[in-house]
Amino acid sequence: MNLAITGATSGIGEFTLRNLIPAFEQIFILARNKQKAENLLKDLKTDASQKCIFIYCDLTDMDSVVSAAQELSNHCDQLDVLINNAGGIFKQKEITKDQFETSLSANHLGHFLLTNKLLPLLLNSNVAKIINVSSEAHRAAKVRFSDLNYKENSYSAFGAYANVKLFNILFTKSLVELYGDKGLKSYALHPGVVKTNFGSDTSGIFAFLWKLATPFMISAEDGAKTSIFLAKSKFPENLNGSYFKNSKAVKPSSSASSKSMRQKLWAVSEELLADWL
Repeated sequence: MNLAITGATSGIGEFTLRNLIPAFEQIFILARNKQKAENLLKDLKTDASQKCIFIYCDLTDMDSVVSAAQELSNHCDQLDVLINNAGGIFKQKEITKDQFETSLSANHLGHFLLTNKLLPLLLNSNVAKIINVSSEAHRAAKVRFSDLNYKENSYSAFGAYANVKLFNILFTKSLVELYGDKGLKSYALHPGVVKTNFGSDTSGIFAFLWKLATPFMISAEDGAKTSIFLAKSKFPENLNGSYFKNSKAVKPSSSASSKSMRQKLWAVSEELLADWL
């Protein structure tokens, strides 16, 4: 069994990785910070670290994503579980070298491209599973598909984050719609409001509310529990494409269940990534 995970060098991703090591024979750590990855591997027991392979992957650089998928495919011909865990909220509007707004790139487009590039390996597995870390913030999304890079409309850190977390669920459901008949399973999840450095890069009312909520937040270890549960468990077919919270399937927003929105998102994502797909 092979596992690939993004964003596993800190936070809930690290705890997810540490807990899943015994369940897999080979693990690919896709991350952009080589030093953090090396420190993580040094901290693991020898038998655990020998299972892990670091692959450089910057989700805000599409050439890097393509290279990472290619390197991974050089190591194996089958991938059983892919956890798209990496993500973040960005205080200021920034544009990547590929001309994408950073939150859109880091939270959605990078994972969309990575997943599509890894689909041949996933479909070679008879237990293929994709897990996308979303958030309850998706309920606040207000999407303008004509302006995903905020060229015309004003940028808000939380607004951009809410949108991409909605995209994580729409993407999950599209994967099932397109590849479920080939055996692919895909799930999205809310990890909980986790006490990490996540909110430190924000300002205004969201930063204020984040600070107020800090005493009530859960640990990164607790935040990883639903990801671990999804990676280890088997579910009936009727739960394929579901959204989980506290290790239970829950109903997402009406937008997250919209077939027209997920089809629109897929089409727009393919259009934006046409140079790399």
